[in-house]
Amino acid sequence: MPKSAAEARAHLEMFYDAVARRATRTETFGALTLFIREGQGWPFYARPTLGSSVEPTVADVRAVRARQRELKVPETFEWVDETTPALRAAAIEAELHVHEHPLMVLDPAEQPAERPALPDLVTVRRIRADATDLAIVHSVAAVGFANPGTASGTDGPTERDTAALGQDPGLLSYLNERLRTGETVMFAAYGPAGPLCVGSYQHLYGTTEIVGVATLPAARRGGLAAAVTWELARHALADGSETVFLSAGDQDVARVYDRLGFRSVGTALIAEAP
Repeated sequence: MPKSAAEARAHLEMFYDAVARRATRTETFGALTLFIREGQGWPFYARPTLGSSVEPTVADVRAVRARQRELKVPETFEWVDETTPALRAAAIEAELHVHEHPLMVLDPAEQPAERPALPDLVTVRRIRADATDLAIVHSVAAVGFANPGTASGTDGPTERDTAALGQDPGLLSYLNERLRTGETVMFAAYGPAGPLCVGSYQHLYGTTEIVGVATLPAARRGGLAAAVTWELARHALADGSETVFLSAGDQDVARVYDRLGFRSVGTALIAEAP
């Protein structure tokens, strides 16, 4: 783990750039780099150009947005506020919505030795390639992120299974291949009605990013997200990662991760078209 928040942010900037370049080609617009996916998978975004000494401008943002519309990809931007503070104002002036997410790095010495307790009849297990219920597992996140926050709700297994029917076979095939190669590692919490919470990580050069942790609203407030995140972090450390990090949904979610040993090092920002 980097010694200071500033060192952590510098380290993560290199990770963000390297991970994106594995599966994309790039185009530069002023102080911004647009990552354009090659082949199957989820679309990428624009970020401040790594190592650039020039601040992004509203003209840069508008140029990227025009290119994204031309490519028919989401108009999204991601960056760390403390590293590129000028981009927030430029994004807002370019009429993007900006969302804040606490950026947190795990201190292994602070991670609890035992996984957080689970409700009765709930277990956590790794999702392997060729899992017969991969569409259902993946749909947990679709339902969870459609209902942001930590509050309980009514959407549960029925909505999850309905969402699974509409999953893109190409994306599922892409995800399955990542599980096969180990580029993505995924864990899920299962109850009698199937998967209730899911999360995964991607890793490169000794650094791991935990992503996509989501719980069905009907299953919230049972510690499932904490348990799945603990498993992901513990697996990444055991597999040789030296830095494990994530971006929390909001401050309420950040408090859950704080109890698992994650410490805030900055603010991850995401800007998107209205």
